[in-house]
Amino acid sequence: MNLPEWLNIVIRSFSLLIVLFLLTKILGKKQISQLSLFEYVVGITIGNIAAQTSTGVKDNFFHGICSLLVWTIIPLAISMSTLKNKKMREMLEGKATVVIKDGKIQEDNLNKEKYSVDNLMELLRKKNAFNIADVEFAVLEPSGDLSVLLKKESQPITPKDIRLVVPSEKVPQTVIMEGKILDEPLGLTGYNRAWIETELQKLNVALDNVVIGQIDSYGKLTVDIYDDKIQIPNSQERALLLATIKKCQADLELFTLATDSNEAKQMYRKNAEKLSNMVERVKHLLNE
Repeated sequence: MNLPEWLNIVIRSFSLLIVLFLLTKILGKKQISQLSLFEYVVGITIGNIAAQTSTGVKDNFFHGICSLLVWTIIPLAISMSTLKNKKMREMLEGKATVVIKDGKIQEDNLNKEKYSVDNLMELLRKKNAFNIADVEFAVLEPSGDLSVLLKKESQPITPKDIRLVVPSEKVPQTVIMEGKILDEPLGLTGYNRAWIETELQKLNVALDNVVIGQIDSYGKLTVDIYDDKIQIPNSQERALLLATIKKCQADLELFTLATDSNEAKQMYRKNAEKLSNMVERVKHLLNE
């Protein structure tokens, strides 16, 4: 029984989809980047089919449309079916592979993914990990990317490590654009036009010379001006505030040494310690 030509196109497209997927699976994760194996195969094939269909060299337009529908509907159906099916998702998209554990390369897993040690080192360098011994855990993701967890002693120090409380960062608000003040984002910062004008005067910058101006989460206005030859002075207000607090602390410590009263000594010493702790907490905010 002879099948209609359009049905032959559908069957061939479906068969080709399976064959190409298996071939790409054999080639491994080195062939893809930020795409699942299935998405990689589908993307290449759809582009190729669309090119042949648009030129009309081999197949007519209707046959090309049939093939494109197969390559679109089937991946969409599989994608929907794998959302809640972990085994099918791992079979089609692949699963993560551990390539480094406790600072040691897992050679069997590396060979299984068809990666050489040089390939692994290249991926590690992209993650700023140059010494394998510093790596606690490295996983080759299904997308072909490498996820790296450094050992605790090799990780950068964070404020949490030294028990330093820092305020949460907020998205900087653009309040000036091409010489014009933007009232809506300015209102979100809690400041007004008068404050903007005062800050610009401190920087000795005219409003119409500002390309862009932003207010960060600490309430600091930074601007970029049209004339790049002009150097914008840094505001010294925060530095002066920090210096004043340190001077108060030094004065209290001096009073502790100067007085003969034990009660006064304890009071001065206690408040000097409070100021010292406060300086440590706000120093990163006031240093510019």
